[in-house]
Amino acid sequence: AAACELCADGAAAGRCLTCGVRLCPFCCRAHRRQKKTASHAVTELENIKDCSQAENPLLCPSHPTEELRLFCEQCDHPVCQECVSGRHRQHPYDFASNVIHRHGDALRKLLKNTQQHMDTLEDVLSQIDDTGTAIRSRAEAVATEICLFASGYVKAIEEHRDRLLKQLEDLKVQKENLLHLQKSQLQQLLLDMRTGVEFTEHLLMSGSDLEILITKGVVSSRLTKLNSIAYSTHPNVDDRILFSPQERAGQCCGYEVFGAVFNKLVDPARCTLHGEDLHSARQNQRTGFTLLCNDTTGERMGQGGEAVQVTITHKDKRDCAVKPTVCDNGDGTYCISYSPEDPGLYAVCVFVKGQHVQGSPFTLMVKHKFREHQGVFHCCTFCSSGGQKAARCACGGTMPGGYQGCGHGHKGHPGCHHWSCCGQVKESSECLGGPPSDTSLRSLLRTVAL
Repeated sequence: AAACELCADGAAAGRCLTCGVRLCPFCCRAHRRQKKTASHAVTELENIKDCSQAENPLLCPSHPTEELRLFCEQCDHPVCQECVSGRHRQHPYDFASNVIHRHGDALRKLLKNTQQHMDTLEDVLSQIDDTGTAIRSRAEAVATEICLFASGYVKAIEEHRDRLLKQLEDLKVQKENLLHLQKSQLQQLLLDMRTGVEFTEHLLMSGSDLEILITKGVVSSRLTKLNSIAYSTHPNVDDRILFSPQERAGQCCGYEVFGAVFNKLVDPARCTLHGEDLHSARQNQRTGFTLLCNDTTGERMGQGGEAVQVTITHKDKRDCAVKPTVCDNGDGTYCISYSPEDPGLYAVCVFVKGQHVQGSPFTLMVKHKFREHQGVFHCCTFCSSGGQKAARCACGGTMPGGYQGCGHGHKGHPGCHHWSCCGQVKESSECLGGPPSDTSLRSLLRTVAL
């Protein structure tokens, strides 16, 4: 039996969880009576876990005669009394029994996150199984379609049927192989996570405090690495297998035959954007553009149903975004319309199946709403003011010397018709100036159409 570490005379019958020392019955009672140690928790060595620790104490590798009872917070590692007096002298430390709860809670939180990932993985694997069943079911349905279509043709159609079935089988096998590969990868990841979880649970349930503290770094690193592995939460392929009886399939035994199995997949990199002006718009004015979807060969899809996502966000205002409307035309084209409320520079992203299409992202400049002219488009203020020679144009132009005939020469607009409100010389232009101030109103005559 182990000896008491205080008197070295009697056999150890208990252990102070705070100090970590083994105590005989006499020292146990004395330990509880002394003022400095009265609050310490003393347990009997009959506890299996504590006996294991008492009979097999973990010794410091640097000081073989000293037991690891302390924990260096700075180095994140158990230490002995000699270590604290030596190279860990100025490091913050505490008894291992005082810090085990905090580090154990961190491991439990990490364990919980891993278990959540396991639930997600199991759900994905279930989806994969369902998709595999759907693919096989759909393949059987298409095979039946093909057989019914081919029954009206004798030898030529039968050969054509066999060819179609072979293509269908190849397509089914290709999809199932992709699903099998994804399933194998996710099963391996789930197995690795389950192994890590079981080890961690066993460690936290059966391991001693020091064993947990010693191995927690490796366990945390392993679980963190497993949690950081990216995986798809959906099957990588779908059950899209189509049979088109109207499709021309060329010649078979001298006869023209119809019907083809195809699996057209949209290629985001080959999808294009079209519109008169993709990069500019007006405030509060509805505008838009068209998305044309093509397959992997560059041919138009000819059918709708794709997952199209469009985001329009202001580059300077984080909380400012435009909600676009996506209209599926059913022929492989999609109309995207929007109406921006705030002027400025926007970033537009167009995704098909989560990937950028050709030309995405791009910038969009939203200009202020079109400002109508408030004045008149005239040759001079004399004409538009009803013949008042002292009149001055609201745009700031003057008539030096009074009226000298139409086209006499306004300041800044010599011989040109212009808008009286802002001086623009183009009749179909946007107004650049605001209303004149009160002081200018007194001296300038706002001309109006007579």
